[in-house]
Amino acid sequence: MKPRHKRAAIIVGGVASIALAATLLLNALNSNIALYITPTDVLAGKAPQGKAFRIGGMVKADSMARTDMTVKFVISDTVREIPVIYTGILPDLFKEGKGAVIQGQLGADGVFVASEVLAKHDENYMPPEAKHAIDEAQKGK
Repeated sequence: MKPRHKRAAIIVGGVASIALAATLLLNALNSNIALYITPTDVLAGKAPQGKAFRIGGMVKADSMARTDMTVKFVISDTVREIPVIYTGILPDLFKEGKGAVIQGQLGADGVFVASEVLAKHDENYMPPEAKHAIDEAQKGK
């Protein structure tokens, strides 16, 4: 084999290796992405089926019910509401009437089964997506 052919083979092999690595990396990132969706969008059918996503808004006042480690509550964007069930320890800042972002999947019965609950961490902070969704919902009223 001539040196020119060896160099060409090395270059082609390097490009193929980089392309394979990029493909595997993008595939791994895509499978771990959790989209943010409002309760209004979920009830409009825009939620991914069988995939995890995030839903956010305000925890409805007087909607929390605890049974051992399982908590049921309602999340709202001030227009629509979604019932949520979560088994585990809630963050200390998680309260009724406060903002939250919940990750999980929508069950066949319309109840959002949460795998992770995130509470806002001060009284002025709200995720930009949640703030925008609440503002849009208020405009739609």
